[in-house]
Amino acid sequence: MSHALVLQHGDWGPPGVLGEWAAARGIEVAVHRADLAEPLPELNGQLFVASLGAPQNPNDTHVPEVAAELDFLERAVELEIPILGLCFGGQMLASILGSTITRAAEPELGWCMVSSTAPELVAEGPWLQWHYDAFTLPPGAEQLAHSRVGVQAFAHGRHLGVQFHPESTIEIVGVWARMDQENLSALGIDDGETLLESGRRHAAQAAAAAFDLFDAFWRRAQT
Repeated sequence: MSHALVLQHGDWGPPGVLGEWAAARGIEVAVHRADLAEPLPELNGQLFVASLGAPQNPNDTHVPEVAAELDFLERAVELEIPILGLCFGGQMLASILGSTITRAAEPELGWCMVSSTAPELVAEGPWLQWHYDAFTLPPGAEQLAHSRVGVQAFAHGRHLGVQFHPESTIEIVGVWARMDQENLSALGIDDGETLLESGRRHAAQAAAAAFDLFDAFWRRAQT
């Protein structure tokens, strides 16, 4: 097997910067729409499996696609296929490894500050986020970054999970903001896209930091 597998959970959540990075590194990627209730691909030695963002969290096992992906990623861990979990994917990886997923004390929406204890893996500074849940550090994992809300990144062997969205751009998250207006209104936020545009100056730096993060994951994945 000579390609990586990316699990996408809606047409609004493409691989984005992760896809650009893979193309730049000569890594072939197969994208599977895990939200369409189609059978998940066979696990047969993929370079890695990346799970992207989704509107659910790992506790939503009443959703068949969530339950199926949990089983799939658990099997990938058993087969020692590296997992890159991004937001929902990070929560899924954390849950498989024994973490607890709860409602966050406050949502993280837009550009949010992340503090790093391993800047060679996860850069400090604002990262794009859009989530309402949080997870505890899985047993045996190394915490790499945090925010005032909770764990933001961890490593567990060859696996890496993050709560933020290194793969996403302002344009991608802008779609989520428009879809999420009901929740935003309940929080007293009139225009979610303004949250994103206010950090436009961070976009180029975040994309470069995402490349560095994916490079660091790729190095670990090959050990």
